[in-house]
Formats: sequence, structure tokens, C-alpha cells
Amino acid sequence: MRRHTAAYCSREEESRGRLVPEEESSQRSPFARDRDRIIHSSAFRRLKHKTQVFVYHDGDHYRTRLTHSIEVAQIARSIARALGLDEDLAEALALAHDLGHTPFGHAGERELDALMQPHGGFDHNAQSLRIVTRLERRYAGFDGLNLTWETLEGLVKHNGPLIDAEGHALGPYRERGLPDAIIEYAEAHDLALSSFASAEAQVAAIADDIAYNAHDIDDGLRAGLFNLIDLGDVPLAGEALSAVLKVHPGIDMPRVVHETVRRVLGTMVADVLQETERRAKRLHPKSAQQVRELREPLISFSAQMSEKNRMLQSFLAERMYQHPRIGDIMARARRVVRDLFEAYIGDPKLMPPNWREDSFTDDRSRFARQVCDFIAGMTDRYSLDQHKRLFDLDPLFR
Repeated sequence: MRRHTAAYCSREEESRGRLVPEEESSQRSPFARDRDRIIHSSAFRRLKHKTQVFVYHDGDHYRTRLTHSIEVAQIARSIARALGLDEDLAEALALAHDLGHTPFGHAGERELDALMQPHGGFDHNAQSLRIVTRLERRYAGFDGLNLTWETLEGLVKHNGPLIDAEGHALGPYRERGLPDAIIEYAEAHDLALSSFASAEAQVAAIADDIAYNAHDIDDGLRAGLFNLIDLGDVPLAGEALSAVLKVHPGIDMPRVVHETVRRVLGTMVADVLQETERRAKRLHPKSAQQVRELREPLISFSAQMSEKNRMLQSFLAERMYQHPRIGDIMARARRVVRDLFEAYIGDPKLMPPNWREDSFTDDRSRFARQVCDFIAGMTDRYSLDQHKRLFDLDPLFR
């Protein structure tokens, strides 16, 4: 077992600490405490009834944000252990990465973003940061969870730097700029937005990609959105399926599906480990800080695997995410979010009392953000219940 053996792993004794200083535990590392605080948060529990692709009522076996996060954490911890990184930090980031998602997956996020355009828009990564630094109210000494700098940095930058050396926004923020929540927090607790995050954060990000591919194959087949034979010519999935049928001819369909998915997982994890070892030898980072200062990610797929991953995701996008059945449900889900937002904006008294603190101020954008926070935190089930209470109809089934 390789624990903390990599020269470039994050080390608890080198942590930049918490925004509000606390006495650390003698039994748990700072990163283990972060993980535990995330698991015990209200936002984490709500992931149980937040959608990945299917709405919660579609069946008990489809993935939710909670089961997805647990699967990502398992993959992240396995990769971190194999590379000699801090497993607790990688696991904490994997468990926290989806905290900011709205009900109804990306459909809910797109609708909330459109509604919030006059007030700064909506971004699920920024919302995750708001949750762990402000919206969770459990502790006597601070709002949020008061996580370590390394966990917050990884939560915000797990997909790479957010700004360049001159301060210009990068990636998905290039056109619209950084979300206000990230800017405001970074002013109080500098997250070094122009550098990469730790190797552990990069592990959590790539574990997310791996988990998505594997479980979307499983869920798509279970839902009948495509058939096993359709995977034959799809990179990764087709290769795994062929291997299963060759080694286990005649086994029943559920076992074929499971064996195929586990081979996809194993192949992708093995590629990440091999490519990361190659990059570590070439780039030779000697500390966690040197990982941040690199000009490319340390944790990565090989070029060949990246292309196979792209083609698999293209197949899933066409046959699953853009399937008419999914599109119809998600169009109705967007209506739920829109109706609730407009109702609360029009009459603040419709929200629970603890969400009406600033409802009667003249700051329209501040109130809109409060409504946004309330809706973004809802589960699929709660948002449908609230919609039925306010409008006396269930828009997903009529």
C-alpha cells in the first residue's frame, strides 16, 4: 500500500489552513476532517434525490447525485492510493464536487442560469463554493464548513486554472467572466486561481469522468435507451463487450452488462495510472506546489484514451442525453424551475421564513440570488412537491 509516498502529494503539515483558525484533531488529519464535514452536511444528504439523468421516480436502480459521488470517491481513492497521494483529500473533493448542482441535473442548471442572467447567472461550481463557505449553517463559530485551503482550491480549480497570469478568465468562464461567488471568496482567501490545483484535485476530476462513462452505459442500457449490440463499434465499451463475450460465452445479460462496465472502469483507471507515471517522470514535480506551477495537468488520460473517451461520450450524448424521452422530461423539469423562480420573485412570502431574511430590501439582485440559492438546494422531489403545492399540478406527468 502506497500512502503519501509521492514527492508531489499534498501533506497535512504543509496545509495553508482554514479561513477561521481551529484547533486541529489529534485523531484525524485536516483533510479527513474536511471529508467528514462534507459527508455530514445537509447539502450532501440532499444529493440522494437529485438527478443524474433520470428523475427520481423513474426507478430505484438509476444513479443519483449521491450514488454518483460515492462512486467517484471510490475511484478517486483507488487512484490516489496507487499514486501515493493523500487519499482523504482526493475523497473529500470527490464527495463535494456535485454539491452545487440544481434539481433535474443540467436541465435545471441551464434554466436557473438563464433566469439569473440579469443577476450574475448560475454556475454549479460557484454554487458548491457558496454552500461550503456560506450556506451550510451548522457550526457556532462560522458559516459554511470552514474547509482547508486545499479542499476549497480543489473544489474550484479541479478542471484547471480559472484565470491566466493577467487575470483573464479561462475555459468555460472566458466569455462571461468568473462567477461573483468565486471572485468574492478569493478576495478574502486567495485560492491562486491562475494555477492548477493539487494532484489530488486532478484525481477527483478524472475520477468523475470515469464514473460518468461507466454508470451512464449501465443506466442507458437499463432504461432501454440503447441496446447492448449498439455498443459493438463504440471505443472502450465495444472492446470491453467483446472481451466479456469471448471469455464468458452464454452468460445472462445482467452479468454481461456488469462485466462490460467493470472492464471499462478498469481500463480507464489503468490508463490514468500509466499516463500519470509517464508525466511524473517527464515533468518531475518534487512537491504539491510544483504540481500547481506546471503548465499542463499531471493527472491525465493518454492521448489515445482521451480520443476513445471523447467518442464514447459522443455516443452517450446522442443516444442517451439527447434521447427524445429524456429531452421531454427535462423540458418539463425546466418549467418547474422557471415556475418556482417566478413565483418566489413575485411573492417572497411563498418561501419558508428562514429564506426570507432579505426579501423586502431594495437590492433586487441580492434577493434573486437568495431565491436562486433556495431553488438550487432543492431535490427533484421537493421541487415537484412545491410546484404542486403552488400550482396544483404535476408538470412532469400531465
